[in-house]
This record gives sequence, structure tokens and C-alpha cells, in this order.
Amino acid sequence: MTDNDTAHRPLTLLGLGDMGTALARTWLAAGHPLTVWNRTPAKARPLAAEGAAVAARPAGAVAANTLIVLCLLDDASIGSVLDGIDLTGKDLVSLTTGTPAEGRARAAWAAERGARFLDAGVMATPSMIGVPEAGGYVFYSGSGALFDTHRATLEVPAGARFVGSDPGHAALHDVALLSAMNGLFAGISHAYALIEGEDIAPKDLAPLLSQWLGAMGFFVGNAAERLTSRDFSTGVVSNLAMQVAASGTLLRTAADQGVSAELIEPYLKLMKERLDADPAAHAGEDTVGAITLLRRGAGR
Repeated sequence: MTDNDTAHRPLTLLGLGDMGTALARTWLAAGHPLTVWNRTPAKARPLAAEGAAVAARPAGAVAANTLIVLCLLDDASIGSVLDGIDLTGKDLVSLTTGTPAEGRARAAWAAERGARFLDAGVMATPSMIGVPEAGGYVFYSGSGALFDTHRATLEVPAGARFVGSDPGHAALHDVALLSAMNGLFAGISHAYALIEGEDIAPKDLAPLLSQWLGAMGFFVGNAAERLTSRDFSTGVVSNLAMQVAASGTLLRTAADQGVSAELIEPYLKLMKERLDADPAAHAGEDTVGAITLLRRGAGR
């Protein structure tokens, strides 16, 4: 391969669900020679018409190229699909959703078979793939050399962010962001439930809610600084004692409105637990200190 060919490196893609198909079409549109395989052959036929080479079996797809991208159902599917296939000298990139532990185990599994490995966490939906302005990107972790070799190819479908040599860190970043998202959605859902049946239109609350959540975005940086310094007491604006006292109003209002507090109550209980453990020490702290209780056995 000459230097002029590096912008259009050939690759193999295993798995053609919604995400895999979006990835395939983006690489094909960018001029990358692509070999695909899917357990259900019918899903590969439209891509064949767009220029993809379709392999009848996983072994043939793997043999076709050095770079092998996996976009399968789960980590167990990777082991099943690649079972018995020679992976010597292959570069495996898993865009299959998994846990940090699975990423680390799969990296060791690949190394035993003579392959380099990158795990990934995809921060995009299929509709965002190949659309730079949509803001989607992918976390990668594991072999830095593999990432450097294929970065240009990996950046075609979505932005590529390398987060370290620990193969578990891509999944960890992915799950951390998705967990924060779900917590945010839980709070929003509770807010809308409170106004159900009242003379308040959801569309009227929406801009107020968006503005308020934007103003509260400072908590992200504040928490990072305090968790790094372990200083939960300096420059506190709204202390733990005040927040715990105010939580009673939130819970009584939910009860009065006939709304379950199950989406917000765990966080309120965590703050109270932190305060009750040592009121003298924790009353004046920032609420960030409650995060330390979430680590298994920490402070409990």
C-alpha cells in the first residue's frame, strides 16, 4: 500500500444492525474498500449494491483485511463469531456495547491470539453516523499503536477520542456519560409528572426547565474539582444541611401531587446519609461529598 492509499484503507465489518449498516454506508461513501458479513445474509445485499464485498462466513471476512471492526450484539457474540478463526496480525476494533471488564478481558483474549485490540464506546445514534454536524463521536481505548495506525479510517463515521491504554476505559467513559444522562432524564421526568393535571402546559415549563438545567451545569466542573482536591467545604454556596432540609419540601410536594418520588428519592437519601454520619463535620459541606458514599463500602 502506498502513502496515497492510506486515506482509503480497506477494512472488514462484522455485524449489520442499524449501527453497523450506518457505519458501512459511511465508509463506502468515503471510498474505503469494505468487506462485510452478517449472520442474516439479507442485510448485506443492499450494501453489495453499494460496492461492499460480502463474505459468506466470518473467516472469509476476517481473512480479507487487517482492520476488523466488530459491531455485534454483545461481547459473547464476539467470541462466538470469531471462534476458531486465525487472528494473527489482525487489528480488532470492537464497537460492540459492553462493560469495562468485558473490554479488558477481550483485549487479553485478542492478545493471546496474536491480534491488537481497541474497545470502543459509541456516543452516537445510527442517524448521527456520517453526519459531522450531529456531534457524534466514539471513545476508543486499548492499543495506542492500533489507534494511531487506523485513526483516519475510524474518524470517517464519527469523531474518534482515544482515552487511554486501559481497554476498559472506553466503555467506562461511555457508561459514565450514559448514567449521567439517565439521571438527568429521571429528574426531568419527575418535574413533568408534578405538573400533570395542573393548569400548567408542559410546553410552558419546557423553556424554564432548559434554562434552569443549563444554569445548574456548573455542578459538573465543581464536582470534578472537589473530588480531585477532596475539599468539600471551601466556598460552599448551598450546603448539605440546607439541601437535606429542603428535600422534605420536594418529597411532600410529590406526595401532595400524587407523584411517586422513586426517581429522585435515592439521591435525597444519599445526601441525608452523608449528613447523618457526622452532622458537625458534614453540615457545611457541598453536596458533592455524598458522591463518596457510592463507592462500595466507602464511609458506610
